[in-house]
Amino acid sequence: MMDWAPILVGLLLFILLSPGLVFLLPGNAGHVDFATFGTNGKAMIVHTMLFFGVFTIFIMALNTHIYLG
Repeated sequence: MMDWAPILVGLLLFILLSPGLVFLLPGNAGHVDFATFGTNGKAMIVHTMLFFGVFTIFIMALNTHIYLG
């Protein structure tokens, strides 16, 4: 059986942590902007580090597994 947790967690986090979709940290106008659908270089780096940190916590520290089939 395949473990689908890394794929599904990665997909969910990619959608939620896309810069500008839900929030933009650091924002263009302030520290945090919400639903701007825009981005900047600093926000890409911050969101990449957030993605890596949260993904690592979910997959390795919490030992998340999803088996289908």
